[in-house]
Amino acid sequence: MFYFAFIIQIYIARSICRFAARAMADYNNVDNIAKEVLYLHKRIIAALLCAFMLTGTAVCFSGCDGNKTEQKPVSTDFKTAGNVADGAILQAFSWDFNTIKASIPDIAAAGFSAVQTSPVNECLKGDGGGMELYGDGKWYYHYQPTDFKIGNYQLGTRDEFKEMCAEAHKYGVKVIVDVIANHTTTTLSEVSQNLIKAGGGSLETLFHKGNSNDISDYSDRLQCTTYKMGGLPDINTERPSYQDYFINFLNDCIACGADGFRHDTAKHIGLPDDPKENDGFKNNFWERVTKEIDNADKMFIYGEVLQGGNDRIDDYVKAIGRTTSSVYGSKIRSALVNNFIDTASVSEYWIEDPSHIVTWVESHDNYINDGTWAQLSDDRVIAGWAIIASRKDGTPLFFSRPYGSSIEDEWGMNRIGAQGSDEYKDSRVKAVNFFRTAMKGEDEKLVNPGNKETALMIERGKKGAVIVNIDTQELKTGFEINLPDGEYTDRVDEKTVYTVKDGKLTSEKGINANSVVVLYNEGYEQYAKCANVGVAKGTKFLTEGDSVKVTLTAENAKNAEYRLDGEEAVSFRDGDAVTVKAPKSGGVVKLELTAENEQGVETYERVEFTFRKNYTVGKGAKVYFEKPSNWGDKIYAYVYNVDEDENDSWPGEEMKKESGGKYSYTLTDEWKSPMIIFNDGDAENSVQYPEAGAKGFEVEDGKTYKVK
Repeated sequence: MFYFAFIIQIYIARSICRFAARAMADYNNVDNIAKEVLYLHKRIIAALLCAFMLTGTAVCFSGCDGNKTEQKPVSTDFKTAGNVADGAILQAFSWDFNTIKASIPDIAAAGFSAVQTSPVNECLKGDGGGMELYGDGKWYYHYQPTDFKIGNYQLGTRDEFKEMCAEAHKYGVKVIVDVIANHTTTTLSEVSQNLIKAGGGSLETLFHKGNSNDISDYSDRLQCTTYKMGGLPDINTERPSYQDYFINFLNDCIACGADGFRHDTAKHIGLPDDPKENDGFKNNFWERVTKEIDNADKMFIYGEVLQGGNDRIDDYVKAIGRTTSSVYGSKIRSALVNNFIDTASVSEYWIEDPSHIVTWVESHDNYINDGTWAQLSDDRVIAGWAIIASRKDGTPLFFSRPYGSSIEDEWGMNRIGAQGSDEYKDSRVKAVNFFRTAMKGEDEKLVNPGNKETALMIERGKKGAVIVNIDTQELKTGFEINLPDGEYTDRVDEKTVYTVKDGKLTSEKGINANSVVVLYNEGYEQYAKCANVGVAKGTKFLTEGDSVKVTLTAENAKNAEYRLDGEEAVSFRDGDAVTVKAPKSGGVVKLELTAENEQGVETYERVEFTFRKNYTVGKGAKVYFEKPSNWGDKIYAYVYNVDEDENDSWPGEEMKKESGGKYSYTLTDEWKSPMIIFNDGDAENSVQYPEAGAKGFEVEDGKTYKVK
């Protein structure tokens, strides 16, 4: 009987093998869903085969080790935080709505629970609608509102915004909108009549009475909340009709899918007990825009309060709900620059209630304005992110630097609308983001392992730990840790195993130099690595030539394709090259790249190349301008170029009066690709040609310019 039973088992096993072979033959000819089903069948068959072969007979072997845990299959159900405050926010700086929409799968796959847009309001169309972040166009034009309606030339339309929100919600990603209630554009002729009407019917009533003055003392709360900040006209935010108008704008954003707001320049809008102008209105702006909007209790709202002077940040936290924490960001950057991340340097938030702040390593303001972009490499920024995002308090915001930027090049590709750097989906960022979500509710403890000031460990209860080593040397293990005894795989590289025994962490080798290690088991979900497509480092995005040869990159990617200016898709592999040709009249060429990671999560990258024909105008070149009869008698020439050279600050240099109503201007230096704007001064009622917001004219020696 024993022999017969054994033969029967062999027969059944052979039958199972034949079934498995047929299943695997079919496997190569079915779609991805069917493959997953057949993959599971194969695992079941293998288990049955093992059971038949190795149990129930005298010749059974004692194999099939039950102590080995089968690795979890990878998932696409990304565990982003249900509440924005418990997760991480990606600041999609100057990305347009369609770009964000195409990037939502990647954003979710990188563990971000929310994406923050740039301002969606109608705005000044400066530099003739140029779309460079800085140069022929400016990022800050969308911070110069002309009306509070959704849609502008830089980011897209209201319908595109709505579609973007819907796509985000499909992946569990919330949408935060950057909004500006404090001021308008400086080009007052572009302010909409609807906004003026809401502000009382005139520009004088739209703005504060103190609007004629610039802030000179930021500790003076009346100045800070009623005078011009950076020359931007200060709206009377206490006027009820204006508040109604702005709330309607917020509600339209909510109706389209917004889940929260960042209020720009919040400390320039008064608190209830701040001094104010004698106009009969109340300082109740914050109460209204946080409580009277739709779904107010579900909105994630925070204010930008840059600390310094009499900032009253703790009072703003109470009034708005949350604020930024600029001092903490400054401390983190300083610690990273100085290679000194001891607990005394990075623990303190410098705020009364750290549970209601938004933290960052850097924001667009300090990246652009304080020069630290040249001090912090991408790796250092990510190390800082690992520190702030793994902590218990604060909601961390990751600023997406411009695509192609580096510590040698602030602007990189220098285009509005396209994605920024891919660092937001770096494996270290991704691992820390999902760690943060899994650690909800756990206390924190900050430790310098081995008393090393170049290493920091953030422990979250007894559930997980993040270790940051910014030293150029390996960090030795053997230090104390709160994790329970057991084995822990680094969730960054997904292969290095660390052991905890008797409260100490050990490993076969130390923790790598300039690295981040993320350790936890409970709550971990395995996801495939994010796909990356793009162009090689060092690519030149601005050229004077007729073409540029571009090397394409693809990492963790399959089904990679590129399209040039919307043409038919072409497959490519990592390292392939493509020649991008200049349009006949010069301008911008778009190279769009797509791919999937091993789970089928799509990635998208838009790379833009600017072909510009530069020209030189020599010293002594002379131009003329015919003054219209309704212009003032003093005429100025403002000369500038995309390199930010200028002959003088606005309105430029005075022109020489010639006969017959003509004025002349002579260049005193050689210029590269200069532009010129004619005007009659910088008074409020002054005029210019071309009109405000348009590009200047190319300078041509001997030419007479006439207003058309």
